Amino acid sequence: MLVGLLIVVPLIASLLVFFTKGKASRNLALGLSIVEFALSLAVFFQYKHNPMSKDLVLNCSWVESMGIHFAVSADALSILMILLTTFLVPLIILSSFNTNYEKPHSFYSLILLMQMALIGVFTANDGFLFYVFWELALIPIYFICLVWGGENRGRITFKFFVYTLLGSLFMLVGLIYLYSHTGYETGIKSWAIGDLYAAGKAMSASQQSFVFWAIFIAFGIKMPVFPFHTWQPDTYVTAPTQGTMLLSGIMLKMGTFGLIKWLMPVTPLALEQWGGFVIGLSVFGIIYASCIAIVQKDYKRLIAYSSIAHVGLIAAGILAANQQGIQGAMMQMLAHGVNVVGLFLIADILMRHTGTRDLDKLGGIRSMNGNFAVLFLVVLLGSVALPLTNGFVGEFLLINGVYQYGAWVAAFAGLTVILGAVYMLRSYQAIMLGERRDSAIAFGSLVSSDKLVLYIICIAIIAFGVYPKPLNDLAEEGTKAILTYIK
Repeated sequence: MLVGLLIVVPLIASLLVFFTKGKASRNLALGLSIVEFALSLAVFFQYKHNPMSKDLVLNCSWVESMGIHFAVSADALSILMILLTTFLVPLIILSSFNTNYEKPHSFYSLILLMQMALIGVFTANDGFLFYVFWELALIPIYFICLVWGGENRGRITFKFFVYTLLGSLFMLVGLIYLYSHTGYETGIKSWAIGDLYAAGKAMSASQQSFVFWAIFIAFGIKMPVFPFHTWQPDTYVTAPTQGTMLLSGIMLKMGTFGLIKWLMPVTPLALEQWGGFVIGLSVFGIIYASCIAIVQKDYKRLIAYSSIAHVGLIAAGILAANQQGIQGAMMQMLAHGVNVVGLFLIADILMRHTGTRDLDKLGGIRSMNGNFAVLFLVVLLGSVALPLTNGFVGEFLLINGVYQYGAWVAAFAGLTVILGAVYMLRSYQAIMLGERRDSAIAFGSLVSSDKLVLYIICIAIIAFGVYPKPLNDLAEEGTKAILTYIK
């Protein structure tokens, strides 16, 4: 029942908000998103109390003739993603309170509709249902970027749409191929995740390789990893701030989560054959994106490239296929989601207060607003994985996991720590320290909504850096369950 409510509540909320006009729609969206977060906490505590609870599973026949079920469940890994999604959506909505969007009822309704689809992706236990939610998540963000985006939004959003849709079609082909190999013993075809696992493992290495690449292309585009990344920087910069937060904070985790739950257990032989190659692409992407981030002048574009670097390390850790790598990936997905939302909010605050995100035009803001300087610094330190921040736990485990795969690979992957510190600290220096470069630029007090979001993010960064055990225990449990299918 609870897991079903997680999907139904944001869907109903989206409809209610759509029919609420004016600023009331914004307040209603925030209130209902907080209700959804409270519901996710109830799921978390129910799982801790009784992981086998019927409230955490929903399985109804949908298209019986094709073996399709509306099957969703909340396990250890999906609960982590549910908590991330429901924690960030209220913050994303609250961060928009100082921006006047046209047709706010449509804007906030689309955010809640996307939340519903994201929860569906993270809880689906049926391959066809997973694909439906995967495609459904694309529709709201497409319109958010197209209607409320910046300059050249039509061309850039179309490129994003084509990339993502093309990848999804490859995934559909892979899933149908898997489905066609189910039911050899019973004669009954099935989309159930367990049956897809069994069908994949029964295939030859060449068949698994076909499935691996068909599905990985979709996940690689969504994350994105090199060379499937070219849509990302322009889309992140052009999208409205809240759209960028949804894309970077939550939506890219669809790809990394799918890699763990829907691809690796299905194709263990292909993972042995192709995993090293994809790890090489991921590590190259880390260095490539970090070097480009170092020379960026637009702060929002710098964050976009830093996201590619972080996701490259997450992908490498996952494909290392060991306990530390996958567990670290789950922890880093949580940390990255929180930190990147904070960074994009900071980029938006800079734009609203100064009219620019150009690092060459900014400077001396610390002397104008010391409180903002401290909040900015905490978010930045979480992003560079300073010990006792949320970013450290996952990054330490990731590098450990990649090291177990190969010392040289870990040496290059570990450059993300050094290069990340370079571009993040240099950007902070350019924006906050030194003298004001443009006397016309002034930076006043933060509005209450911006302050509240940054305070909550900073508390989360420190709290889960100091005491990561509740989340880390879930990540460990979920990783062990996945590894039983891979090994």
